[in-house]
Amino acid sequence: MSKPIEDYALIGDGHTVALVARDGAIDWLCWPRFDSDACLSALLGTEEHGTWRIGPTGTASVTRRYAGDDLVLRTEFATAEGRLVLTDFMPVRRDGSSAIVRRLEAFEGPVEMDMLLRLRFGYGEMPPWWERRGEGLVGEVGPDTVVLRGPGLSLDGEAVRARLTLRAGERADYVLQHVPVQAGEPEPIDPAAAQGEAERWWREWIAHFDKPTDWLEAVKRSLLTLRALTYLPTGGIVAAPTLGLPEKPGGTMNWDYRYCWLRDSTFTLTALLNSGFHDEAAAWEQWLYRAIAGSPEKMRIMYRVDGGRQIEEREIEHVPGWGDAKPVRVGNAAAGQQQLDVYGEVIDSARLCQRAGIERTAKGRATASALIRHVEQIWQEPDQGMWESRAAPQHYVYSKVMAWVAADRFLGLSDERRGDVEKLRNAIHADVCKHGYDEGRGSFMQSYGSRHLDASVLMLPLVGFLPADDERISGTITAIEKGLMEGGFVRRQEAPWIGKEEGVFLPCTCWLADCLKMQGRKDEARALLERVLGISNDLGLLSEEYHVPSKRLLGNFPQALTHIGVVNTALGLCGPTLQRGGG
Repeated sequence: MSKPIEDYALIGDGHTVALVARDGAIDWLCWPRFDSDACLSALLGTEEHGTWRIGPTGTASVTRRYAGDDLVLRTEFATAEGRLVLTDFMPVRRDGSSAIVRRLEAFEGPVEMDMLLRLRFGYGEMPPWWERRGEGLVGEVGPDTVVLRGPGLSLDGEAVRARLTLRAGERADYVLQHVPVQAGEPEPIDPAAAQGEAERWWREWIAHFDKPTDWLEAVKRSLLTLRALTYLPTGGIVAAPTLGLPEKPGGTMNWDYRYCWLRDSTFTLTALLNSGFHDEAAAWEQWLYRAIAGSPEKMRIMYRVDGGRQIEEREIEHVPGWGDAKPVRVGNAAAGQQQLDVYGEVIDSARLCQRAGIERTAKGRATASALIRHVEQIWQEPDQGMWESRAAPQHYVYSKVMAWVAADRFLGLSDERRGDVEKLRNAIHADVCKHGYDEGRGSFMQSYGSRHLDASVLMLPLVGFLPADDERISGTITAIEKGLMEGGFVRRQEAPWIGKEEGVFLPCTCWLADCLKMQGRKDEARALLERVLGISNDLGLLSEEYHVPSKRLLGNFPQALTHIGVVNTALGLCGPTLQRGGG
């Protein structure tokens, strides 16, 4: 049986992350990068698909927390015999090797502990070949070498085990290191020194945040999560570190989110800039330009963390899926879709950085110029929309509005061809107001001619397309409050073909809060944000969606866009911030 998504904690090293369950099992790890094949995949199956479990042999009650403003996880097991504390973290990378350190200490005892490592590369398919070398065990499979060091190690078929009894004050440290096979064995890690360095690295980074907010701890944890989802060599930020966690219990909407979406760019930049992290915002913008590189008509909607374009989708059948949700997909076919909004997102990002005082580059100017010319050619075409529909293309309202954003923000960036771009902006605006608004329902709809509501149109006032007090926007917000709310949260669309079993969409709930704040309904906006924070797990982590009937998190986890929404909404409710609709 799959563990609840909210049972998982996050540790990371700026190249990848691991998910640690409440029972002390690491059930998800892609090594050495976010988008590498998983070598621990029990999250999507069973222990046979890869896990690393450490804890007491008997029944225990569990509490856990991060050591501070960091990603050093402390899990406390209280048993009838005593108390154990497991400290998990990933050291800051220095030499190309990656590691997970797990330190188990007894504070009362004696307590018997058990360690099981079952590595399965290729998403649960390939065990390494283990052999004992010196004080540790070395495993090799294909291009990967792993080294495990720690007390009491023994081979048990394709697994590694250890069983020890710890008395009060005694400790057992286990270190698992990964290097490319050609690199040879890595030097041993000093667990205590590595822990101190990891704590300092995360705490020194978040210490730069000093903005006023009534939700300080939630905002800091969201920012730390965004930092953990950042691939430090390039600045690219993945949407989530997981794949296959369903948007509907037992459903088929199970996607791979371990890539960088251009759509998230302006949301991300807003959060980073308003939080004072200008260097990180500049790195993200430069990642965008490197990824886009060539001509705009070949621009993808998502890229790998290193800017790579190849993200072919395939299904893996040897993993049963979280909660038996199938198919389990690796890669994402949406990478090849046409989604018109991404052009507006990129130009909006450039304008936002300019307004924040980040110097524009020649590459940035040339990219914006090429993009607006391309928007002129394609804005009247249908696309797959924000929700990446795999049905026939439609004229989605949000996509058209973001084409308008492309023109509007370009006018703030450059005087190049000003008359032509102003005409383009006006033409798109008129087209959306004529074809995207339903007089009968008093609301903007999902697409031209559609009768379905869609929460993506909450972005219209947020990007400055129309003011929040415009009667068409007021009507749209009212329609969404009446037609898309469930349990006090916002569903992303009126979609009879999906049904109501899909979880409510947490980023959209934050967008509604932002809209209510713009309308002067600040108390209602605060209540919405607090409702979102109220369903985070015990460590402040959130997924993409929430299943109201079962009160469980759904979707890939932790989700960058949700945590971005928390940051932007929490800061916006407590003081002046840089807004996307600023032109």
